[in-house]
Amino acid sequence: TIYQGENRFSLRDILFFQNRIEFRKKDKFFIRAYATQDDAGNTYDPFFTALQLQQLSKGDIDWNSAYLRYWQGTIIPRIDATGYPQLEILRDENGDIVTDSLGFPQTTFDFEALDVWTENFQDSLFAWHTESEEFANRADPVSEDFTNNFLQPGTERFESALNSIINTRSGEFIPDLGVQGTKLVDKSALYHLHGEYNFEPEYLNYWKVGGNLRLYRPQSEGTIFVDSIYMDSTGSIVQNRITNLEYGIYTGVEKKVNKDVTVSATLRMDKNQNFDFLFSPAASVVYTPGENNYLRVSFSSAIRNPTLSDQYLDFNVGPATLRGNLNGVDSLITVDSFFDFIENLLRPEVRQPLEFFSIDAIRPEKVRTFEVGYRTTLFEKLYVDASYYRSRYEDFIGFNIGLEVAFEGSFPTAVNAFRYSANSTNIVTTQGASIGLNYFLGQYYKVGGNYSWNRLNTQLDDPIIPAFNTPEHKFNLSFSARKIPMKLGGVNKNTIGFNVNYKWIQGFIFEGSPQFTGPIDDYGLVDAQVSYNIPSINSTFKFGASNLLDNQVFQTYGGPLVGRLAYISLTYDFNSNK
Repeated sequence: TIYQGENRFSLRDILFFQNRIEFRKKDKFFIRAYATQDDAGNTYDPFFTALQLQQLSKGDIDWNSAYLRYWQGTIIPRIDATGYPQLEILRDENGDIVTDSLGFPQTTFDFEALDVWTENFQDSLFAWHTESEEFANRADPVSEDFTNNFLQPGTERFESALNSIINTRSGEFIPDLGVQGTKLVDKSALYHLHGEYNFEPEYLNYWKVGGNLRLYRPQSEGTIFVDSIYMDSTGSIVQNRITNLEYGIYTGVEKKVNKDVTVSATLRMDKNQNFDFLFSPAASVVYTPGENNYLRVSFSSAIRNPTLSDQYLDFNVGPATLRGNLNGVDSLITVDSFFDFIENLLRPEVRQPLEFFSIDAIRPEKVRTFEVGYRTTLFEKLYVDASYYRSRYEDFIGFNIGLEVAFEGSFPTAVNAFRYSANSTNIVTTQGASIGLNYFLGQYYKVGGNYSWNRLNTQLDDPIIPAFNTPEHKFNLSFSARKIPMKLGGVNKNTIGFNVNYKWIQGFIFEGSPQFTGPIDDYGLVDAQVSYNIPSINSTFKFGASNLLDNQVFQTYGGPLVGRLAYISLTYDFNSNK
């Protein structure tokens, strides 16, 4: 299958092992341990593979040279014939060329005339580019040998190159081809231990104490993380192995103050080997002023330790290299200032200086949340549940994008883009509200609906990419029934139920890796299901469909269109009625 995360991955021959053992006494204690292990098999990065096949067909320098040769020899004479504005070299009163401090000639150019020309000849520029591109795509335009074009899928040459690339570790150079491999190695493991004990003192409803420990052991041989394999000074093969240990302990109590008020409080301490001790308290009060009426007020806090990717990632996805950030980064160039620099490369009098920035080492994210909610039943038919929350984040984890650029004089000769895990320099707040309504019609039917509003608030000048990926508005409307008697062929206990649901999602910006960031449009979907229960044979039949009307929509940017999924199921209950 194909998986989309930081990039697209072609998953082939993957294996996952999940093992768990647990000893417990219900409502008293438990001790559980589990481990997950995986092997990526022959998984590879198809996007990076395409770039390597393209590079194998013709290197960037050769391709650019061929494109430039055709453009200069064939296209420029056509452009000049259209009255294209010309660059003028400045001369002093003696007729000598004026140069800058680096010895480059000073020039002047009529940019207003260029704007007019570009607008008038947009179609021609596109056609000329296509013509030059077709010429450059050929194997050797200099010698006019056009028999060896770009690799064609299905040919022996293509298949041989493809197999070599996808079976060589990502980033490893293939001498015979002159390109890199794209195979991803992932033989990672996770080990987790968790225990909890529930005390029941007379003065409390309960008192829980627990703790957990987790050990990560990633192994990617340098294809994903910074655990590369290399040869040391003695000629021995060495791998930079990564392990990451974290643990936490917690306690929580609940007490019923009186018949109307219940209070609870918890405290948790977490420690990751790369970060300091962190504490996250929480408390809540539930007030019951009357039957079927509940007012809840809570304060909670939590921490999010940077993931393995946030700490150790080192993954080239083509347009950029994605990196973790345990140690901080210095002297990156902002993307906007570099684009401005390039746009005005020949106009030093208006060109702004490049902007440099640094990124502090990644830190755990901390959040404090206040929430209030109310639940009630009105007129014995209308169920209402409403809530509001506001969260305040410190060190919100996201990403910064920056450039490393090599120069010769004032001219850039190489540009590398990087996406680093980073914390927001601002306090980030989110807020939201929701309301759910259910109205019961008679004994069997129910009309329902819910609405939620969620918003990320952050400074407009914050360079971080938050990856909130949440629509601001969404709602559901439903009509359902349960256990409607069906008397078929006489008196029996057969029942039927159904549910029809419409949900609407407002469009939002989906922020993923550099090539998977973009808009998701508004969309609405209809889901439906019918169930039929036959007690005499202890069975329930269900059939239905999600996205019943097959409204094909994008739910993640860069992902596939999602359409209808129909299903049917049969459930047999071995605990038959006597």
